[in-house]
Amino acid sequence: MRRTLKLALLAVGAVALLVACAPALTPGPDGQTLRPAVSGERQTLELPGFGRAAYYADPRGQGRPLILTPSVNAAASAYEMKPLWDAYAGTRPVYALEWPGFGSSDRPDTRYTPALMTAALTALVARLGTDVDVVGLSLGSEFVARAALQEPRIRTVALISPSGLGQPRPGTQQASADDGGQRLYRTLNAVSTPLYGLLRLRPVIESFLERSFRGPVDQGLVDYGYDTARQPGAKYAPVYFISGQLFTPDAYAELYSRLTIPALVLYDQDAFVSFDRLSLFTAQPGVQAVRIPETDGLPQFEKLPDVRAALDAFWAAHP
Repeated sequence: MRRTLKLALLAVGAVALLVACAPALTPGPDGQTLRPAVSGERQTLELPGFGRAAYYADPRGQGRPLILTPSVNAAASAYEMKPLWDAYAGTRPVYALEWPGFGSSDRPDTRYTPALMTAALTALVARLGTDVDVVGLSLGSEFVARAALQEPRIRTVALISPSGLGQPRPGTQQASADDGGQRLYRTLNAVSTPLYGLLRLRPVIESFLERSFRGPVDQGLVDYGYDTARQPGAKYAPVYFISGQLFTPDAYAELYSRLTIPALVLYDQDAFVSFDRLSLFTAQPGVQAVRIPETDGLPQFEKLPDVRAALDAFWAAHP
């Protein structure tokens, strides 16, 4: 972690000029400067003390509504769930949430916390006003599990390569036990503009994504990551992510072990998370895991038929 931070800081001066010269973005007809991540109508929720959280809606089809939630990273967006959106839109009501500070959601200079992210998901469930199935990706899975402990209308959760199932450890998946990541946050925030200028460069985004693909990186995901990372205020939430403050220190003990609803884990290899305690999780009633072989964290892009088969079987068993 220290070495990564040092390298990033050394690059600050080199990218400062690029940040200063970045072209301004022009709002489109709907007032958004970011093109839609998926088909469907882009709508917003008002979160008290924060602003608007965006989501996409396609209410066509029959059955329990499905909510898709992306991961959290420097360029996160609902585009990460586009293969699943395209697979299910029109067959059942589908909604894709954008976490506060990411995608088409507002990106103010405020404090980003797991509670804020969870509030966005529970607000969407409340707006739908009915039972739902939720799919989470990576760190988004922790927010999904937290929401499921609060919101009884979340009937099932499916977690794709979830964080929080490894052993608790220092680093990007656990904020400092001494200060909750505040010292690291202050260090990163002091250089956040040029540092984020580095992280949002197209080669850096593609290099990051290469670690989550076994084969070629999906170029649509790279392009959208580049677009979303250029939005005003895009640097604020990622600083909280990098400093570890969006992770639950022991997500298994605090979140996953307390779930009593049906849960599915889809996994294989992942450069960013581990699954040391997956066997403990699957020992709980109603929890199962399906390995999607030859994938590295984004199986919905590389093995969509396998992912969909596992999801369909899971939901069929828990109507």
